[in-house]
This record gives sequence, C-alpha cells and structure tokens, in this order.
Amino acid sequence: MNHTARLGLLGLAMALSACSVLENDKIDYKSATQGATLEVPPDLTQLSRENRYAVPGSAVSAAAYQAGQNTKSSTTSGAAATKIGDVRIERNGAQRWLVIDRPADQLWDPVREYWLENGFNLVVDQADLGILETDWAENRAKLPQDVIRATLGKVFDSLYSTGERDKFRTRLERNAAGGTEIYVTHRGMVEVYTSTSKDSTVWQPRAADPELETEFLRRLMVKLGVPQEQSQAVVAAPALKAASVRMTSVNNVPVVQMDEGFDRAWRRVGLALDRTGFTVEDRNRNDGLYFVRYVAPGTDKKEPGFFSKLLGGSAATPPLKYRVVVRSQGEATTVSVLNEAGAPESSANAERILRVLADDLK
Repeated sequence: MNHTARLGLLGLAMALSACSVLENDKIDYKSATQGATLEVPPDLTQLSRENRYAVPGSAVSAAAYQAGQNTKSSTTSGAAATKIGDVRIERNGAQRWLVIDRPADQLWDPVREYWLENGFNLVVDQADLGILETDWAENRAKLPQDVIRATLGKVFDSLYSTGERDKFRTRLERNAAGGTEIYVTHRGMVEVYTSTSKDSTVWQPRAADPELETEFLRRLMVKLGVPQEQSQAVVAAPALKAASVRMTSVNNVPVVQMDEGFDRAWRRVGLALDRTGFTVEDRNRNDGLYFVRYVAPGTDKKEPGFFSKLLGGSAATPPLKYRVVVRSQGEATTVSVLNEAGAPESSANAERILRVLADDLK
C-alpha cells in the first residue's frame, strides 16, 4: 500500500472515529461560569422564595436499586407510563417526568450529585423547596470533532464555542402515595449577530428542547438504578398526543383553555412555568394554585416583551405577585391569573403571562 493510500485510510478512520463520538455521546456539558456569564432576563429573574414547597429537604442517601427486577407497563391519569422496579417515566405529548416510589428526602442527594457529575454548577440548590437549577452551560459534544480541534482543542479549548447555552431546572414534588415526581425542564440561549458586519453579538432565547429533557431524565433513571438498556427502551416508547390549548377570554378576563382533566393540566402548567423561568414561590395543588412573581417589561420600545433584556441590568419595576389558577370540570380545564389578593386579573400583565404559558403548552 503506497503512502498516499495510507494517509487516505488514516483520514477516513479519524473521520469515522469522530462520528462515533458524536453518535455515542451527544451530551458533554461544561459550565460557562468561568467565562462571560449569562444573566437571566430581568422579568424572569430568580428571586428569594418566602414560602416553602411540601418536599422535605434533609439529605439522605438513596438505597441502591436492585437491578434485574421485572419490567411492567401501566397507565396513570391518562398518560402512558412504563415502570421498572420503583421508577417509571410518564409522558404527555412532548412532556415527560419520573415517578419514583421513594420519599423525596431519599432522592435529594443522588439527584443533586447527578447534575454535578454531568458537568454543571448549581445556582439554585434549595432542598426545602425541592428545586435544583443549573447555571448556563455549553454542550461541548456539539463542537466539530475535526483533526484540528483534536490536536489543538485540548490546549485552546476556550477558543471553540457552540454559540449556545443551556440551563436546567429540576423540581421534586411529593405525591399522594408517598412517592416523588421529578420534573426536568430546559431553557436555552443562542448567540446571534446584531448586524450584517458581524462585529458584535447578543444572547437571545431559543426554544426549549424536549429531547434534551428526555435524555437527562433517562440518565437520571440510570443514576437511580435502572439498567442502561431498559432506560433506553422505556423513553423510546411513543408518546400520547397532548390535548389542545387555546387563548380566549371569559367575562373579559384572559384565560387559557385545555381539553384535559386536572391532573394532566396541573403538571403541564407546572412544567411550562419551570420552562419559561417564572419564580414560583409556592404551590397548592388542592386549590389548583401556583404563586408566582413577575416583573413587567420596561418602557424600552426597542426590546418589548418577556425577554426584553438578556444581559445584566436591574429591573425597572418591583416584582408583582400573582396566582396562576388551574380549574377543571371533567376533561376541561381553564387557566387564569389572579392578583395578590385573589381577585381575577384582566391587566396586560395577566395576558402576557398566559400567552407565554400557552405558547409553551402548545
């Protein structure tokens, strides 16, 4: 074999190796806190919580799950569910969450360790609220795995960037059976040029990625003891189609209407609040209430809307307290906004809140 042929085969082998890396490990996060950090938009900023979730927070190591238990499928609240041992994944449209037959205080430590092991730093780490939130991080697996980066990337790794950042929120919620429901939601940012000359950039929101959420839930199942192969099988099961969602008004009050019962609507609204970055101070499932804080957009006409400012700066107005209420009658649910006193809210702020939720729920 001549020298040219050997070089050709070597190049092909390296290319195939690079493809294999991408196919086998599509997630490789690196915290962005060492470089320029991304600030949460002022109207979606995390603020101190005054009330507490019903999830206990004492840290206790989870008992090891015994592999090799029988696999079975079941259906709960109209959502397809697959159970392996004491862990099952439920789905509703593109949304997925875990249900584990263990108390929350036994799950906090392993769930917290899970995010640290996956390359994230935690900016919200509050066991008494049942909330974990990562900082903005970059998925390095999206970088091109070419010969140049393979040679120089280890030395000049900071020179490479995907132009994307991701943040994940994990919420642990105790259920009526004494077990725990775990929700993982994703938020994304993308760096874009501000002019045709491409001499400056800004960060702006990009759509949440349900596939990323599902993959992190699958890996969390493995962390909690589910065998790798079985975790891949259960997340691959087809999802049920989500019920329709629409914005309308009732008695001149803006509302979101959903064609499904309370259990599924409650979960979907909670996931939408997490995805869109609202500060949820408290929740009362019995009354169908989420207590949220909201900072109204400023008067800057150049950047209106929920994501009016993406970097730094302080809110021009103090946060307002609202209640997002979920009311169901059979298989029909209405979501509306109440003010701090509990009266129906018909302001522009209420409409903005509901429109953001409706866009995520669709």
